[in-house]
Amino acid sequence: MFGVFEEQPLDPTIHKRADFDCGVPALNGYLQRYADQHRKRGISSAYVLVESKAPERILGYYTLSAAEIACSLLDERERRKLPRYPVPCFRLGRLACRADEQGRGLGKRLLACAIDRCLIARAHVAAYALTVDAKDDNAKAFYTRYGFKPLLGHVLTMYLPLAAALNQESVPAAG
Repeated sequence: MFGVFEEQPLDPTIHKRADFDCGVPALNGYLQRYADQHRKRGISSAYVLVESKAPERILGYYTLSAAEIACSLLDERERRKLPRYPVPCFRLGRLACRADEQGRGLGKRLLACAIDRCLIARAHVAAYALTVDAKDDNAKAFYTRYGFKPLLGHVLTMYLPLAAALNQESVPAAG
């Protein structure tokens, strides 16, 4: 039986970053060396998924930061409703799960947590969408499954309108 999952802001005094291995050296290295520095400098915020019975063991993580996208890169139907200058967004910079825990739905849970966090922040600071740079076709398929669409001319840069996230069955629920 698994423990209760908790999403927490990365805390280097609790969470053992050196033990995290998702199988992608760049994602491991970011969490281990840069995530806390970027938090301190206001570049991005990292959140980890842990089990309540073992909060030091990071199961996965994601990062969020502020961003903007050119209105001209959105599909025409959405573009008509928006101003012609860049629109504010959130960026999901990284999302990774431990290699030895993959297949448990943790990526879906992390994405749901990120979307929920963006929806909460959107109540205080306007943002149109959540964007992500999918690393490859597998990642693109993952995000597509949850309603993300590619920006025009940018096959692997995708976005999810946050208003749609409120009403979309395909978007994962964090609960």
